[in-house]
Amino acid sequence: MENKNILGTEKISKLFIKFSLPAIMAMVINGMQNIIDGIFLGNFVGSNAMASVNLVQPFTQLIIGTSMIISIGCLSFVGRTLGEGKNEEAQNIFKTSLIVMCISSGVITFIGIIFNKNLAVILGANEVLLESVAIYIKTIAIFAIPMSLMFLFGFVDRVIERPEVYLKGSILSVITNITLNYILIKKLQLGIRGAAIATGMSYSIALIIVIVPLLNKNTVVNIFKGKFDKSTIWPVIYNGSSEGVTAIAIATTAYVFNMAFMKIAGEAGIAAFTSINYISQFGTLIMFGISDGIGPIISYNYGYEKHERVSHVLKLANKIIFIIGIILFIVLFLFGKNLVSMFMSGNKEVLDMAVSGSKLYATAFFFNGFNIVYSGYFTAIGKAKESIIIAACRGIIFVVIGICILPLIINIKGVWLTIPFAELMTFILAIKLIKKVTNIEVNKAAA
Repeated sequence: MENKNILGTEKISKLFIKFSLPAIMAMVINGMQNIIDGIFLGNFVGSNAMASVNLVQPFTQLIIGTSMIISIGCLSFVGRTLGEGKNEEAQNIFKTSLIVMCISSGVITFIGIIFNKNLAVILGANEVLLESVAIYIKTIAIFAIPMSLMFLFGFVDRVIERPEVYLKGSILSVITNITLNYILIKKLQLGIRGAAIATGMSYSIALIIVIVPLLNKNTVVNIFKGKFDKSTIWPVIYNGSSEGVTAIAIATTAYVFNMAFMKIAGEAGIAAFTSINYISQFGTLIMFGISDGIGPIISYNYGYEKHERVSHVLKLANKIIFIIGIILFIVLFLFGKNLVSMFMSGNKEVLDMAVSGSKLYATAFFFNGFNIVYSGYFTAIGKAKESIIIAACRGIIFVVIGICILPLIINIKGVWLTIPFAELMTFILAIKLIKKVTNIEVNKAAA
């Protein structure tokens, strides 16, 4: 079979740059949406409004997590299928994913609009924050479908050799978000409702950009061809399930940390954690961008049985994330106060608490990049179980263990050290899983 897709022929270093750089930039830009809300709300409304956005994060992650399960699962499955030369099957996988995405997002919209106050109570909002949390949930739920489709189309663009399109959509998205936050929050004083509208509209505008390549009927994968194939639903969900676990993990982390800080330091503690969480998200998103960027390269070459290219990609990614991890640690450790100040204006209690916590939290960057890339690697080669284990350990299991034990020993410092603890323990486990799977692949190839 003649391979005409650059994923199977281009030099790995060139592919890494071509796919990972746009993915990193797009991931960081999209991840900045909530951070932008935090900056505007923290400076023009108050720390309680910023704390409210953080309490909403589990619901936001429900939207994003559902989108990622289907989008990453579709990307991985389509990539391997195209690598095997099964173009028609790849088209059916995409069409099925599109239909499932619309249905699941519609359900989330319904739940958010009808049960917003119930959800706010479940997420831990007290009487001070209840109304604003409910407003954000109800408003952002309206945009669940366009948000979800933006992710699906943007990710599939990569496997049809158009990784730059998702980046263009993301750039337009963040410009829209900043502009609307300025107008709706600062000028029109719509507060948290304005922040939710700005975020929802920014994703919706990006959808217009990322859908364009898939409107071409001559593209190997597009929205017109293909048919619904229920047999592909489970493989897509299973392949992308680790991304769902990641979203659940983010929601779980936000929830348990909010509860811990509310108990130890009240609203000020939540605001401090929110500011550090925003800053750390920036670094984590870089790691996720690398993982997303190499995903189509790995899945395609794995399906094409070019295992030496797969190994080359993983080794290159490890070198890059090691360097980035050191840089991020230094930046957060040395310049934490300057970064936190972007979210705080005049609240010394929150500022001091966040600056102190940032020095402890920063150690997580020594390990989290490896965990993220290894999880993405397993997803790309169809080893969903291993990917789920890593995602669950770094975001749920070891986080819950850490938050239950460490604060009892060293009080609030234990809360800040919970994430580094979870990442370290997961890293040890991930190394063992990589060695195990590598040995199996080597033995299989020898046979």
